[in-house]
Amino acid sequence: MGFQQAAIKVEREKEFGALRGALNDVFAPPRVEQFLKRLNSKGIRVRDFELVVASGVLEQVDEYLAKSGARKLYEALPTSDRGQLREFYLSKMEEVDPSLRAKYQKLYR
Repeated sequence: MGFQQAAIKVEREKEFGALRGALNDVFAPPRVEQFLKRLNSKGIRVRDFELVVASGVLEQVDEYLAKSGARKLYEALPTSDRGQLREFYLSKMEEVDPSLRAKYQKLYR
């Protein structure tokens, strides 16, 4: 029997949904390379989600977050919601096209 993640109810659905939707947009093929380029220019590893949020890179890539502020939305979330969002981000990060991952392998280390 494989690993099955327990379902945890999202407490702040509005903020969580906004961030999750914006992350989907950031990792969409037209924008993901721009996102990786910006992380690269700032020297931020892609797996360091807290630093990615704090750096303002997400706001530079996504229009909604530019208006709302990723950091502000993220800080409004309780710990359980933050953990779920971090897991979602990490899963999206692993779905990036292998050729882009190879190109930005330094960020993925």
